Amino acid sequence: MTPDIIILYNSRTGFTQQYAELLAAELNCPVLPWKDAPADLSGYGAVVFGSRLHAGIFDGWKKARKLLARRGANKVVLFATGAMPNEAEDQIQKTWAQNLTPEERKSIPHFYLQAGLRLEKLGLGDRAMLKAAAWAMGRKQAKTPEDEAFRDAISRSYDISDPKYLQPLADCLRTLR
Repeated sequence: MTPDIIILYNSRTGFTQQYAELLAAELNCPVLPWKDAPADLSGYGAVVFGSRLHAGIFDGWKKARKLLARRGANKVVLFATGAMPNEAEDQIQKTWAQNLTPEERKSIPHFYLQAGLRLEKLGLGDRAMLKAAAWAMGRKQAKTPEDEAFRDAISRSYDISDPKYLQPLADCLRTLR
């Protein structure tokens, strides 16, 4: 394994772990769950942190930001997985703007990887929230095509992940070696 990059992930439904492991295999570098992160990250040229987007929040980033700094991470690269298709560029950019400071958006490479939704892996609270949102959207009087698509997207499990979405992230990391 090449010790110049380490990939740390926070995964609830398995999509982030899946992408993290594929990326680690492609780059021949270590991959660990976030909770098992080494106490000292200063020996790595880059630390990759991956997690899900959940209700507009980059899950775990607030804690990770502080921990990576305390543990000496030199260069940080982020990736987020989610149920939105990559084509929802405006929404993805808004989400990054909500989660990263303007300085972080400029200095930290960040990538979005469409993944999907695994309702069966979500907690009861998350499933109830999605069910309520789908119900409310179904009752809306003047539904747009986007409203219908949103309701359909949160009403069932699906997988829109693909290893090809890793390429921009992998290419970025290769330039850091």
